Amino acid sequence: MQTVKMVVTGAVNAGKTEFIRSISDIEVVSTERRATDDTRMIKHETTVAMDFGRIAIADDLVLHLFGTPGQKRFDFMWEILSEGMLGLVILVDSTRPETFRETNRIIDFFVSFRETPFVIAANKQDRPNAWAPDELRLALRQPAHVKILPCVASDRASVKNILLELLYVIQENSEEA
Repeated sequence: MQTVKMVVTGAVNAGKTEFIRSISDIEVVSTERRATDDTRMIKHETTVAMDFGRIAIADDLVLHLFGTPGQKRFDFMWEILSEGMLGLVILVDSTRPETFRETNRIIDFFVSFRETPFVIAANKQDRPNAWAPDELRLALRQPAHVKILPCVASDRASVKNILLELLYVIQENSEEA
């Protein structure tokens, strides 16, 4: 059996914990704690170290999902959690344009740190004020080859689709190498 490490990252309240909870075959190991800074205006609890979930994709393939904290003060965890990752999901809250700059900072960090296949998941697409993936591409200044996919992190089928698309990107990159 092959075990593959994937990292799920994004700005505060992008939906990282929900994404992992929706798909994990096991109870998610979470480090949610009461928010004590400006984050408390958005949500009551926040991830302070990581989330961990697991899903069996096939009899011979298991994905370990590691969710990063979204707050800048915990960004030292990004490098630690990204060690050995095969792929990256970058979640963006498509209803909050004020988080797009932070999302770009996160993309820049991971792209400059390690050459890793990634997809961008445009989360909260079930809400009426969500920016469409093509609008997000412009806002995030992403080239056409980067997959920006619609997502609803609370929907297992949607999360599964994101992970399958990431596996396709990984496969394409390995064939090109």
